[in-house]
Amino acid sequence: MKPNQHRVLRMAARALSGGGLVTAYGHCSVRRDESTFLVTPVVPLGQIGRRPGIVVAVTGELPDDVPGEVRLHQAIYRRRPDVGGIARVLPTAVRALSASGCTARPLDGTGAYFAPGPPLWPDPRLVRTEAAAAAVAEALRDAPAIVLRGNGAVVVGGSLQRAVVLAQFLETASELDLAVRATGADAVEFSPDEVAARAVWTGGIEERMWAYLTRGDPEARRVARGKGR
Repeated sequence: MKPNQHRVLRMAARALSGGGLVTAYGHCSVRRDESTFLVTPVVPLGQIGRRPGIVVAVTGELPDDVPGEVRLHQAIYRRRPDVGGIARVLPTAVRALSASGCTARPLDGTGAYFAPGPPLWPDPRLVRTEAAAAAVAEALRDAPAIVLRGNGAVVVGGSLQRAVVLAQFLETASELDLAVRATGADAVEFSPDEVAARAVWTGGIEERMWAYLTRGDPEARRVARGKGR
């Protein structure tokens, strides 16, 4: 495990809170190795302080001190070896679109990362059983996010930093989609070629958004220097 993973987890938690992507609820995790991951403790993410992450096995029973929805993380890590981090978020625009049975269309650069749109899980109940978690992970397939109707979204990335950045992109794309729908005008979606041209990570796109979301974080400088836990 990289020595700074607990700190990156805390920074991600504060970034999600500061960006309005979670409320008192929401959690995130980072993969440690093939068999375990770290998940945030059960506190509002903006109040994580210096608490360490909780170690959870990818298979088996959950620790007593994590919420049942951490089974989602288990199921996704098992199914997606490419995933290194997960953000379980509850942003307003994402939820508003889902209430009408919709998810963000590729109308701008942020929406391009989810083209043709993230899948929608139709069941609004909390995903707390192994069967439900496995079904959501299957519905996610190889997408970077799945929207849970009336219940936010699960966003994944090759790293936790990327998952956090994509969570912000998903909310931005959802805000734009809602605004366009409110006009009553037809939307012009990106073509597949336009999506391919815009959904890129060159030019420091991820790094700049991560820096923006973690600006002023009390632990940011130590992470940049690669210091300990």
